[in-house]
Amino acid sequence: MATTKDTMDRVKEVMTDPTRIRNVATSSHVHHGKTTLTDNLMGGAGMLSDKVVGDVETGMFTWFDEQERSRQLTIYGANVSMIHEYEGRDFLINLVDTPGHVDFGGDVTRAMRAVDGTIVLVCAVEGLMPQTETVFRQALRERVKPVLFINKVDRLIRELKLSPEMMQERFMKWIEEVNMLIHKYADDEFKNQWMVNVNDGTVAFGSATRKWAISIPYMKKTGITFKQIIDLVNQDKDDELARIAPMHKVVLDMMIQHLPNPKVAQAYRVPKIWKGDLNSELGKDMLSCNPDGKLAMIITKMVPDPHVGFVAAGRIFSGRISKGKDVHLIGLKKDEKIQQVAVYKGIQRIPAEEVVAGNIAAVVGISDAYTGETVCEAGTEIEPFEEIKHLFEPVVTKSVEPKNAMDLPKLINTLKQLSREDNTLKIKINQETGEYLISGLGELHIESKVERKLKEIGLDVEMSKPIVVYREAIFKESPETEGRSPNKHNKFTVIASPVSSEITNAMNEGIIPSEFEQKKKKSDVTENLVKLGMKSDEAKNLVMIHNKCMIFDDTKGVQYMNEVMELVKEAFVSMMDEGPLCKEPVTGVKIVLTDAELHEDPVHRGPGQIIPAFRTTLKKALMKSDLTLLEPKQNIRIDIPEELIGGVTREVENRRGQVQDIVIERGAAIITSKLPIADMFGFDATLKSITSGRGFYSMIAIVFEKLPNDLREKTIDVVRKRKGLAELVTAEEEEA
Repeated sequence: MATTKDTMDRVKEVMTDPTRIRNVATSSHVHHGKTTLTDNLMGGAGMLSDKVVGDVETGMFTWFDEQERSRQLTIYGANVSMIHEYEGRDFLINLVDTPGHVDFGGDVTRAMRAVDGTIVLVCAVEGLMPQTETVFRQALRERVKPVLFINKVDRLIRELKLSPEMMQERFMKWIEEVNMLIHKYADDEFKNQWMVNVNDGTVAFGSATRKWAISIPYMKKTGITFKQIIDLVNQDKDDELARIAPMHKVVLDMMIQHLPNPKVAQAYRVPKIWKGDLNSELGKDMLSCNPDGKLAMIITKMVPDPHVGFVAAGRIFSGRISKGKDVHLIGLKKDEKIQQVAVYKGIQRIPAEEVVAGNIAAVVGISDAYTGETVCEAGTEIEPFEEIKHLFEPVVTKSVEPKNAMDLPKLINTLKQLSREDNTLKIKINQETGEYLISGLGELHIESKVERKLKEIGLDVEMSKPIVVYREAIFKESPETEGRSPNKHNKFTVIASPVSSEITNAMNEGIIPSEFEQKKKKSDVTENLVKLGMKSDEAKNLVMIHNKCMIFDDTKGVQYMNEVMELVKEAFVSMMDEGPLCKEPVTGVKIVLTDAELHEDPVHRGPGQIIPAFRTTLKKALMKSDLTLLEPKQNIRIDIPEELIGGVTREVENRRGQVQDIVIERGAAIITSKLPIADMFGFDATLKSITSGRGFYSMIAIVFEKLPNDLREKTIDVVRKRKGLAELVTAEEEEA
């Protein structure tokens, strides 16, 4: 095994040449072999002993957290830099091993911003599962190019005893399904270019556990036949198979041959993830991955460290970063000095003098940064990178409070730290009730990343049972609605209506941002709104988008409008964050400000007058627009033995769920269902119970749908009581 010094000398030599770098992330459904594959690649690169590779007890190098080993699944993911020799030259692979469980999908989303290519793993037995599609969709949205590895092929031979023809048929099915996803989610210019193909070597097959892999180009090169592979597996000669077809060689060769280097990738990725001027000096530096250009880096991971606070991991798109360098954090609007620079080897950081464009770096000295922060040269301002946005929103919430009031500052500090590590964890302080609310992607997300952490640091807290976060939404247009300021000297008139389905879908797909502030009359956003059917005159009046809600200024010749617009926006944001029904977030609402009357004396149109006036106007308009609650639902896939269909479908229906489809194949059933999250708590344990541990479910998507009318009043009352709110006043009562 090569020493760290040998490896690092080679890393330092290669990392200055972007043509010899590959930034790659693993992506797949949970338990399809990503971490075992990563262990194999590190072993092949001389960074791990063959004896521990893939061993749950001693290997799994990127499982650095104790609960990852106990649960046997990746929770945090990890960055690894390794060297691989290909055709006589050294190449640097910056690999990010990502989680597969849906509750930790935010880690995958962040990883995709840092990389240019992904190796998609599909289990040869199970095929494409829902989370594979989710993470693959995220990769393609970031213009990350895929290659495919079909894992656990040995199970088809040993357990299912499939003939070569049946195996080939199964492989072709999985490849076809992957290509359908590429065609569905990739940008038009890449739909055909990025299709995976057995013959060109963008597909490999093998067994990460048994340490062997094969591809058509490798078979042609070595003369190995598929019959030999089947015979060796059947004879339990896995070691011999791993010797003649080593996994690390086949897979790393595939990455180098078929995934782009940063110089190639940035030319088409930068226009997607950075909306600055591409013709500017910085724009050209980023497009060409110029190591001598101005610094442009995005933070994709914040890792706590007991010695230095936080370590920031990020992708450098232009320039270089070194110890002692002064940098500027765009979001925080502050300069900082870099204390250390390193590259990753799992949780270990290997110090480097400097790291240049095209690489993923570990940086100490910017502990206040957050995931998605843009870093540039000190004393300068640049257009920030696009927000790193996960496909799904947090839908499960728990309230937490310390048992000892003296621990409150420590609790607040820890919660803030956790939200900076993982931007899919949302922390909210309810000033009125004194509750501290934590929202995550699921129960496991909150349990493993919050509850476990609080326990580790000795914080004794009370955690509530899971709470569902609803959304407030409208289904018809309001009449023109007026509201006045407390001093009666200022008046606003608005119309509220639902955002069109075309624009809502565009926000869900990331074509239109769900958070945006208009800085000029014309932008990409206004152009896209026009393409989606909005009139040009209306689109140019866009003021901002928040929570997928939009506000437009359609006033004409109103004096002092520009002076109060920041206050109007503040009132809009606060109302969209906490709606009139029960202070749940408002979504999918379009507000058009049609008229206003403002007092000529600035004293009479300050924050204490304008903000309440506009909030009152918005509240009245929303209440007149059939305002109701949307509840989150999960579309799920349930895998069970065929004979258990009856019991499982009854359980789904008892939880207000809908069975949408049932597919039966070889004695196994796949049930596609939709269930309200409010009725899903404990579903996993119940499913395991009624199927004797043989059933499991996977999430396909989260959707928000109108709460049934018979549950509306009761749900509003329950939420209002939990939040300590008074009885709801209707629009008519308030007018009276």
